[in-house]
Amino acid sequence: QVQLVESGGGLVQAGGSLRLSCAASGRIASFIRVGWYRQAPGKQRDFVATITIIGTTNFADSVKGRFTISRDNAKNTVYLQMNSLKPEDTAVYYCNAVDASRSTYWGQGTQVTVSS
Repeated sequence: QVQLVESGGGLVQAGGSLRLSCAASGRIASFIRVGWYRQAPGKQRDFVATITIIGTTNFADSVKGRFTISRDNAKNTVYLQMNSLKPEDTAVYYCNAVDASRSTYWGQGTQVTVSS
């Protein structure tokens, strides 16, 4: 059973930075796509960023130029570097992974709060 564990969330002032980590119990390199989604209170879970098995990245328009996603296969960890944070970035951030059989896995989430 694949397990994804997020960490790195917290409280930060607007304009600040945070780096989220997603540690996988399986080989990150074996997932065809790993990414991040977020859910603000009372809203649906939205796509943030993904990185594919070949390293292609994709970002939501709202975070382009501010967030980067990277993968360390040796550590089975995916990172989300978040810069120039805004209050509207406040949400629970979830790690997501899709394997070769198209099975999808989710982490338990980590809270990010950006104060104005």
